[in-house]
Amino acid sequence: MLLWLKALHVIAVIAWMAGLLYLPRLFVYHCAAEKGSKQSETFKVMEHRLLRFIMNPAMIVVWVTGPWLAWAQGMLHDRWLWAKFVLVVVLTGYHHALGLWRKDFAADRNARDQRFYRLANEVPTALMVGIVILVVVKPF
Repeated sequence: MLLWLKALHVIAVIAWMAGLLYLPRLFVYHCAAEKGSKQSETFKVMEHRLLRFIMNPAMIVVWVTGPWLAWAQGMLHDRWLWAKFVLVVVLTGYHHALGLWRKDFAADRNARDQRFYRLANEVPTALMVGIVILVVVKPF
């Protein structure tokens, strides 16, 4: 059972990370589309579906399976796990920021430029590097 839970956690992490990396890239392209254009409306649909049907469910599965795994393996007192938890909380905050930015695009209220979203796109990568190092190396 534990291995199945771990597999589900890893699958959910991969799906969530894919979305966290792809959605801001869609925002970069959406910035270039004229408001009200067919291209802009297509981006709105893509962004909505990515967030609601892939990213949100994946994030929920990560949040359910992660603590469950930690508890099942007796890791709740490991300091590296708590550091990882902090990074996952930040990643979750980033996820919610993406949701707010998507709503801005949906309402044609986006006030940010492509450069902002290109820079924002680096956030999940940096957090992922930290999380993977903590999980694999367990430095403390």
